[in-house]
Amino acid sequence: MPKSHADIPSGNLPPHIRLAKALLRFYKRIFLTQRLFWLTVALITGFVAAYFFDSLFPLMKVLTLLLAVSLIADIWLLCGSRRLEARRELPSRFSNGDLNEVNISLHHTYPFDLRIRIVDELPPQFQMRDFIIPKKLPPGRTLRHTYRLRPVERGEYRFGDLLVYARSPLGLISCRHRFPAQTTVKVYPSYLALKQYNWEAFRQYESGLRKIRRLGHTLEFEHIKAYVPGDDIRTINWKATAKRGKLMVNHYTDKKSQPVYAVIDKGRVMKMPFRGMSLLDYAINSALVIAHAAINKHDRAGVMTFGRKPENHVVAARRNHQMQYILDALYAVETDFSESDFGALYAYLKRNVPVRSLIFLYTNFETADAMERQLPYLRLIARDHLLVTVFFRNTELEAFAAAPSRSTEDLYARTLAEQFVWEKRYIVKKLNLHGIYTVLAEPSGVGPAVVRKYFELKARGLI
Repeated sequence: MPKSHADIPSGNLPPHIRLAKALLRFYKRIFLTQRLFWLTVALITGFVAAYFFDSLFPLMKVLTLLLAVSLIADIWLLCGSRRLEARRELPSRFSNGDLNEVNISLHHTYPFDLRIRIVDELPPQFQMRDFIIPKKLPPGRTLRHTYRLRPVERGEYRFGDLLVYARSPLGLISCRHRFPAQTTVKVYPSYLALKQYNWEAFRQYESGLRKIRRLGHTLEFEHIKAYVPGDDIRTINWKATAKRGKLMVNHYTDKKSQPVYAVIDKGRVMKMPFRGMSLLDYAINSALVIAHAAINKHDRAGVMTFGRKPENHVVAARRNHQMQYILDALYAVETDFSESDFGALYAYLKRNVPVRSLIFLYTNFETADAMERQLPYLRLIARDHLLVTVFFRNTELEAFAAAPSRSTEDLYARTLAEQFVWEKRYIVKKLNLHGIYTVLAEPSGVGPAVVRKYFELKARGLI
């Protein structure tokens, strides 16, 4: 069966076919402008008028010739040689839920100003089909343009080429220049938020908390000091007493380097959207914040996810690249649309986290019944660890419940919404009654709320 010209390598094509293809590619780069169309309409109108006034006919021929020469010159100047350079500069990775900067640099050597339109082929995840940047570019100068993108999903984002449509002062055509710029950027959990948080405000908040010093043998040894009335006689250091000839006691302080875990539920309850992102994404971003805060406070940070079974376990540590290990573990976490197994989580923690730890458990209970089903496992976890359950306020439901009712149907709907809002508060009280600490916050504010709870627990000497 004979091959078509499309199947034959371009180097083996006949000369006339190669020429035709080159002309076709050249033609596809040329786009006619509205100015050219209006000038063409004006010429047609002039020729119609010349039918009635013969004196106009020579003038119209001269104008037509002038337009044709100008069109050819415009095409030759803009498309005859590439005197325009453009490139896109991307960070090595994007931060999910944050504004990430993308830089475009342009430079040309034409002897006149260029009016350009930049079309950046963005990844399909952004769903931006009309992303056009109009600019005016003086000759011999480099233009830098910065725009920002906010991804709401983790994963790989593939950028296409960079297209620049250039127009000369004549403005008869627009010539398309395509610059190969295909690249892939990975979107990680929100690491930029670590820089954006006002850590100074957190330190001021922490300094305002009343710290409770708990003395005892379970705490970390600090130094030996002379006995004063009121010291625990169980802390007497008899060897130091014999050497000094007076009573000496061991002094203990809050133990440092405690394990702090962010355990993230990735079941179907975490798929609920809020401002373009899922609750799972907000939980992951918050887990990064609390891990960063724990490491800065000389504690050991770790993470874990669970659905049908526990996964992505990063052992709590305070090593140099711990945050990078956590980022890599949470990069590809997705919901599995199943009901999470809290029993399997308890068994895994019992087996793999033997040291008492502070655990921030990110989940979402919409009803009291859902919480009651998991309460036995939560109590078992709280018996071995200091458990803080983190779940989310449904702000849209709260706003709907607070709005005035305009009909009987609205009244019924808002009453039902108020019931769900009340159940959230009931869940908080129920968990607190069983010795389980809670954080109830809106998704966008869960990070600061968890950090405040962490500082509060440290100030109370619970960890």
